[in-house]
Amino acid sequence: MRCFSCIKFCSKDVENYDGDVASNDVAVDDKGKTCKDVKEKGKSFSSQRYNVANRFTFRELCVATQNFKDSNLIGEGGFGCVYKGRLESGKIVAVKQLNLNGLQGHQEFIVEVLMLSLLRHSNLVTLIGYCTDGDQRLLVYEYMPLGSLENHLFDLEPNQEPLDWHTRLKIAVGAARGLEYLHCKANPPVIYRDLKSSNILLDNDFNSKLSDFGLAKLGPVGDNTHVSTRVMGTYGYCAPDYAMSGKLTIKADIYSFGVVLLELITGRKAIDMNKKPSEQNLVAWSRPFLKDRKKFIQLVDPLLEGRFSVRSVHHVVAVTAMCLQEQANFRPLIGDIVVALEYLASQAEHEPDSRTISSSK
Repeated sequence: MRCFSCIKFCSKDVENYDGDVASNDVAVDDKGKTCKDVKEKGKSFSSQRYNVANRFTFRELCVATQNFKDSNLIGEGGFGCVYKGRLESGKIVAVKQLNLNGLQGHQEFIVEVLMLSLLRHSNLVTLIGYCTDGDQRLLVYEYMPLGSLENHLFDLEPNQEPLDWHTRLKIAVGAARGLEYLHCKANPPVIYRDLKSSNILLDNDFNSKLSDFGLAKLGPVGDNTHVSTRVMGTYGYCAPDYAMSGKLTIKADIYSFGVVLLELITGRKAIDMNKKPSEQNLVAWSRPFLKDRKKFIQLVDPLLEGRFSVRSVHHVVAVTAMCLQEQANFRPLIGDIVVALEYLASQAEHEPDSRTISSSK
């Protein structure tokens, strides 16, 4: 098998990184095998399968973004600002610049480069390159024209159409497939640790891709049941078992996925301080509804205006409730979630009437 330290990068600081990801073997299977198949065979893959990132100079990225012009700013987060840019080749990209005074730092930068260089899937954002000139730290990604999922769920502009039910299911399926790849086809598994609506990016056809891998962690191997680590993530999405114990498993990602599903169903934010206290935490607010099948329909985003299948909603809410189980062992595996959501999405696509049944029915 290959390991992180075997992959050569142009930048010396990337080569010399010896953090907790460097000592673990990683093999990635793109043949659709199960977690068990991959682990038992321990199959090794040639370096040609890896997406070795290009190194850019700071000057090149200044030119690409027109000196990080404000009009090219397309996002901002804990890492720093993200700008739309055009490379000399003409390729449109997203350039993320590390805020040296921000919440995330050099280690997260290195983890991001390593993870996205070793992992490749249609539902993971593609890392094109990076820059490490002086104290500058920048990442260059494929450009996702529709931005993040949160841009299409919350605080919509007056002329902005809300996502329809089928599109919400399509986005959920894409995110679930990306997570399945990390949990089942990377060996050892990768725990994403920062699944949230702002990290799910969309192309022009609303195909979704997971982004921001600075907090990702290699999962337990052998007889180990968890990875002990400092609690990291985003409030409102973090699994209670992980938050309380610091013991990280892939089931922490399942909980976070459940929160994203809940956002897709309700159109509400995981944490919204603008709501009254009893409704600020989405999961806490939703608990009474999730426990009573007769109340499932009351969770649905009013912006859908009844254009959905009651049966479909019931099934998705049931999946969501399982993901949000407080005890990690009761949460489903991502493979089972993918199967369920793919079926529901295909039903919504091929049965037009299923998207026009009134919620009052």
